[in-house]
Amino acid sequence: MNDQSIYRFSVQKLNGEEVNLSNYKNKVLLIVNTASQCGFTPQLKDLETLRNEFAGQDLEILAFPSNDFGKQEPLESCSIGKFCSINFGTHFPVFEKTKVKGADAHPLFKFLSSKKENGHVGVAPIWNFHKYLIDRNGHVVDFFYPFTKPTSARLKRRIGQLLESREVMMAL
Repeated sequence: MNDQSIYRFSVQKLNGEEVNLSNYKNKVLLIVNTASQCGFTPQLKDLETLRNEFAGQDLEILAFPSNDFGKQEPLESCSIGKFCSINFGTHFPVFEKTKVKGADAHPLFKFLSSKKENGHVGVAPIWNFHKYLIDRNGHVVDFFYPFTKPTSARLKRRIGQLLESREVMMAL
C-alpha cells in the first residue's frame, strides 16, 4: 500500500467501532476537525449542503470533533452526534473526539499535517474547521483554512476536479 496514503490509518466512530480509512478507497474525502461551541460551528450545515450537492458522486465528508482549540468541544461521544444531527441535519460520519495538533495528535492528523509524511501538505490545523482534501488514491492534495466555507466556489471547484479524475492507482 502507498506509504503516502491515509489508508493505513484507523479511526473510531462515536460508538467506539474502529473504521479503517481504506474503507473509503476510490472516494474523494474532505476531512474536517469540528467543534460544537465554535464561531465556525454553522459550517456543519454548510458541510451537509456540500454533501447533498455532490450526492452520488463519491464524495465523503469525515468530521473529527476536537477540543484542541479554545476547549470548544465539551460534548462527548453520542452527544456530539446528536448535536450535529439535531441542530444542523448532518448525515456524514462523525468520529470520536480527536486530538488534531501537537505531540498527542492522532496519527492521522500528524500525517495530514506533515509534508514529509504525506508528500504534499505541511499545514497543521490552526483552529476548528480546518479542512483537508484527499483524492481517490488516499493522497492529501489540498487544505482549506477554517474561514473557507465548505460551500465556497474554490472548494467546490477543487472537489469537482478530483471527482472528474477517474484515475485511481491500484494498490499493490
